[in-house]
Amino acid sequence: MLEQQFIAYNSFIHGLDPRIKLVQAFILSVILALCSSFPTLAAGIVGAMIFYFLSRLPMQKLLSRLLVINTFIFFLWAVLPFSYPGETVFSLGPLSASREGLYLAMQITLKANAIMIIFIALVSTIPVPTIGYALQQLGLPEKLTYLLIFSFRYIFLLEEEKNRLLRSLKVRGFRPRTNLHTYKSYACLLGLIIVRSWDRAEQVHKAMLCRGFQGKFYSLHKFSLTRNDFFFFLISSIGALLLLMLELNFLS
Repeated sequence: MLEQQFIAYNSFIHGLDPRIKLVQAFILSVILALCSSFPTLAAGIVGAMIFYFLSRLPMQKLLSRLLVINTFIFFLWAVLPFSYPGETVFSLGPLSASREGLYLAMQITLKANAIMIIFIALVSTIPVPTIGYALQQLGLPEKLTYLLIFSFRYIFLLEEEKNRLLRSLKVRGFRPRTNLHTYKSYACLLGLIIVRSWDRAEQVHKAMLCRGFQGKFYSLHKFSLTRNDFFFFLISSIGALLLLMLELNFLS
């Protein structure tokens, strides 16, 4: 089962109230998503890195995750400059790269990396069940929080079930190829996963009813705001306002 690798550390960020971290991650992400000037986005990257350093998480893990998201962004760099209309900067054969396309690709790159770093520093340092309970405290409907918790728990059980079925196929001599037999085998595999998921859901529901479940989860973690929470909220809110002011200054 996939583990949350960032919750085992001890830092200033880890000790903050989850509600404060979720609210500030949302606010900062929305602001960065709406910004378009490069100085503002660069400042957002710097601020996000400050959060990451305060969380005391390994830099190697951050780089490995940024590598994944930037792999997808690379395809934007291969398409946007040559498909977005504007002033031609250079040409590669029949393709012409526009200045506006390059600017847009750079904006997307800075936004995606800044938001990713913020979420790693602030949100990934919270256990998923605590995230669900914190969102419930912030006013999110209970059914959505339960959906989040169950999805996180059982998506990895489904992955384990899929891996177990694949191993059983390999033991029986199955080798994937591009033929009809392979496609039928994968279709049967998918059907088995769906059927067993349904059976597991019924078993879990019956077990919860036997344990007195009445449609509400309770958390042993009681939230309480501290001086550090107020200090972090104040400083991060000032940072968000500075980003807005910087963006408005470049737009005017």
